Amino acid sequence: MASAQVSAGAGSAVRPDPTTLIAFVVVVVTGGLNAIAARQTLGELTPFWSAALRFMLAALIMVSIVLVSGRGFPRGRALVGAAAYGAVGFAASYAFVYSGLVEAPASAGAVLLALTPLFTFGLAIIQGQERYRLEGLVGAVVAMLGVAVIFADQLGADVPLASLVLIVLGVLCIAESGVIVKWIPRGDPFGTNAVAMTSGGLILLALTIVSGEPVALPSGPEAISALVYLVLLGTVVLFGAYVYALTRWSASAVSYATLLMPLVAVPTAAILTGEPITPLLLVGGAIILAGVYVGAFLRRPRRLSATSSPECLPVDGWAEVEVSSSPAANR
Repeated sequence: MASAQVSAGAGSAVRPDPTTLIAFVVVVVTGGLNAIAARQTLGELTPFWSAALRFMLAALIMVSIVLVSGRGFPRGRALVGAAAYGAVGFAASYAFVYSGLVEAPASAGAVLLALTPLFTFGLAIIQGQERYRLEGLVGAVVAMLGVAVIFADQLGADVPLASLVLIVLGVLCIAESGVIVKWIPRGDPFGTNAVAMTSGGLILLALTIVSGEPVALPSGPEAISALVYLVLLGTVVLFGAYVYALTRWSASAVSYATLLMPLVAVPTAAILTGEPITPLLLVGGAIILAGVYVGAFLRRPRRLSATSSPECLPVDGWAEVEVSSSPAANR
């Protein structure tokens, strides 16, 4: 009986069902367009305040949905996990990355953010959620090289070491947030995100006050439209799809969404500004797609037994294995 439960859990983690794949694509598209929208808001809003406003407004929407629909908020360990997810994935990651980008070019930030799948893969292994796979390592490295190719003509500037360290710390927070979500007991994505966005938004608001950033609302139509997009699609929809995908697929596989986002952001920005699509984008894009396929989709056949651990268990799988007296870590 235990063997059957483990195999089922591993199967859902290895090959995502169509709904999970759709959620993954939603994360890629909305996240890719976020970079463009964020640029519009930063013309009028300061970095910490922009992020704080975005997540607090999104939290209000999420809380309203939970209350109206009667879905319920997470409790106990799930509540703690959701709050930690918001503190690490929303507040800490944005604080580190934004601070690093003050002195570093966006291209350097994009390349460093491409480390997310590699870091997620390593953290998931260290914390017992996934097993080492050569495909995972190769895929993450290849896809990261693809991002470097896309921004190759912009990487000549010297970047302060402190900025690099801050961005890398932000990437580690992004990676760890995906692992944290996998430990949260299975619950409703709306309730989880309502708590997480409230937690992250309040911390970002505190950082806004401590840093002395001015607090104001956007007034220009472009900035207002961009903020509406960031709140509704770029936060509520994006992270709802993100948490949904994480409950049904491995953290390292879902993290590849960050590598695919430039394939949405760069050509969209080029179309809006009338700039041509460069050969670097085409070559780098092909390399990224190859890396994502190898790291997230390519699996060598592996026979699982009752005593073997799968590469990754979905959240439901952890509960099933715990009942079967497996030594797997608690959710």
